Formats: sequence, structure tokens, C-alpha cells
Amino acid sequence: MDFDINSITSMYSKYLQDDALATPKSLNVNKDYSNATDDELMDVCKDFEAYFLEQCFKEMLKTVGDESDDASMASTNVLLDYYKDAFVKEIADQSTEKQGLGLAQTLYEQMKRNFDI
Repeated sequence: MDFDINSITSMYSKYLQDDALATPKSLNVNKDYSNATDDELMDVCKDFEAYFLEQCFKEMLKTVGDESDDASMASTNVLLDYYKDAFVKEIADQSTEKQGLGLAQTLYEQMKRNFDI
């Protein structure tokens, strides 16, 4: 099986444009958490904090100039965007697990207090 840069690029272009990526799978917004354990609730709060951080990091990256606007590099740019997004997601996940902003803890305490979970 032969791989060329154009076939890989088209595969990742379709992946990046997929509407299913709009909400991460880890954020299950339709699930009923009224009977969730404390650990499950905290995990969901951490997932939300990681998603929030990821969106902040992506917006910050948009403010940085991109020198690779050359049309001849278009196929490479798609791959770079894909790996940049994956890197940002991993940094956000690790940031939440290591120290975090405190958003997950605050959200957790608010849900416990308001919903008697």
C-alpha cells in the first residue's frame, strides 16, 4: 500500500472538518449525573476544565503569526494543524491533572452544594 502526502492530507482534512469533533467525547453533556459518585463527578469537572483550557490555548495560538502561509505548503499545513491540535489537547489534559486552574474543584463544590449530589 502506497502512501503519499496528498492522500494523508485529504484523510486528515476530512477528520478536522468532521462535526463530531465539535464536542469532545469525554464531555458527555447528555448524561444524568444525579447518581454519580464523587470520583465520577470530579472526573467530569476535570474534563470540562481540560476542554476549557484547550479552547483558551487554541485561541492564544491564533494570535501568533504563522509564517507557513505559502500555498505550496498547504498539504503539510493540514498535518501540522492536526498535530498542533493534538499537542494542545495533551497539554491541556496534563495541566488539569497536575495543577489546574481550580475551575474543576470550584465546579465540583458548586454542583455538590446546589444539587445535593
